[in-house]
Amino acid sequence: MSDTPLHLAPVRSREAKDFVRAWHRHHPPPAGQIFAVGAADETGTLRAVAIVGRPVARHLDDGATLEVTRTATDGARNANSLLYGAAWRAAKALGYRRLVTYTQDGESGASLRGAGWRVIASRPPRAG
Repeated sequence: MSDTPLHLAPVRSREAKDFVRAWHRHHPPPAGQIFAVGAADETGTLRAVAIVGRPVARHLDDGATLEVTRTATDGARNANSLLYGAAWRAAKALGYRRLVTYTQDGESGASLRGAGWRVIASRPPRAG
C-alpha cells in the first residue's frame, strides 16, 4: 500500500470490530474491550485499528495489566507501530502498569519493536 501519512483517530467498538472482520488475516474480533484506537489517513479513511482489553490469560488479569487483543490493518505502512505506541500511552494514562500482546510464530514483531516494545517471554506454539 502507499506511504500515506497516518494520524490517530477515535474508533467506536463496533467500527473496530467490523474493521477486524474485514481485514484480520486469521482471527475474528475479540468478545470484549476496554478501548480501541484507530489510524486514519489524511482523508479520514480508517486504515488500521487496535483493540485493547483485559488479558486473556487469567494469571495476567491482575487489574493493572491490559492486553492488545487484536490489531488489523489494510496494509498501511507503520500503522501497527503507531497503534501499539498509542495503546501503551492510553493504558498508562488510565493507570495501568503493563500492556501485553502476543505474536504468532512466523510474525516478525517489527511493528512492536518500532513502537519500543520488548520481548519478555517466548513460548512454543500450542497445538490447535
